[in-house]
Amino acid sequence: RMSDMNDPVVARIEANPKYQQLKRKRSSFGWLLTVLMLLVYYGYIGLIAFDKELLARPLGAGVTTLGIPIGLGVIAFTVIITGLYVRRANDEYDRLTAEILKDAAP
Repeated sequence: RMSDMNDPVVARIEANPKYQQLKRKRSSFGWLLTVLMLLVYYGYIGLIAFDKELLARPLGAGVTTLGIPIGLGVIAFTVIITGLYVRRANDEYDRLTAEILKDAAP
C-alpha cells in the first residue's frame, strides 16, 4: 500500500539488519525446500515415465508393487519438509520477528 511507504515504523523495520536477515534466511530455506520437493516429486514422475518396470516390481507374494511405498514416501517427504518449515518458522522466524517489532516500536 502507498500509505505504508511513508510510515516511519515500516521504514524502521525495513532498515533493521534483523529484518534483512529474516528475509534472507526465510527465502533461502524456502527455496531449498522447494528444490528438494521438486526433485523428489519429479524424480517419482520420472520413474513412472521412464522405469515402469521398477515401479511395477511386486513386493513379496502379494499384489503390492514397489511404486506404492515409493509414492507413500513422496507424500511422507512432503509432510516432513512442511513440518521442518513450520518448526523453523515457530522457533527462529517468530523470535526474529518479535525482536524486529520490539526494535521498531516508537
